[in-house]
Amino acid sequence: MSTNALKASDIKRDWHLIDAKGKILGRLATEIATILMGKNKPNYVPYLDSGDYVVVTNAKLVKVTGQKETQKVYTRHSGYPGGLRQETLAKLRARKPEEIIKHAVKGMIPKTKLGADMIAKLHIYASVTHPYAKNFTKIEESENAK
Repeated sequence: MSTNALKASDIKRDWHLIDAKGKILGRLATEIATILMGKNKPNYVPYLDSGDYVVVTNAKLVKVTGQKETQKVYTRHSGYPGGLRQETLAKLRARKPEEIIKHAVKGMIPKTKLGADMIAKLHIYASVTHPYAKNFTKIEESENAK
């Protein structure tokens, strides 16, 4: 009996189209992170980036539960004195809705160079239109959409 080790040359990447309209943010982010890491494939290994490409549309229509729309705060700091910037989910949705999903997914993947390669395969768009239509050989919807 031998172990079937995955090599970088054996990785085949597919494209997944996910419509975020009406989906809950956290559940959507876990689904995206699983695909980006390759954990949905039978030959997953944690030391290789075996994940697929993900295109998310309708990012501005993602749902959150409870009072997160007004109470959830995104914080960043420039590194300079007085450089603290805080923004609620509602304001971030109005300014840059793609960042809501990207921030949620980024927290679920490894914080290494491998994680940076994984997040680079994520493409998020606020509306339905995207430039990757030619990359889909067959349109794959997420499991929750069925």
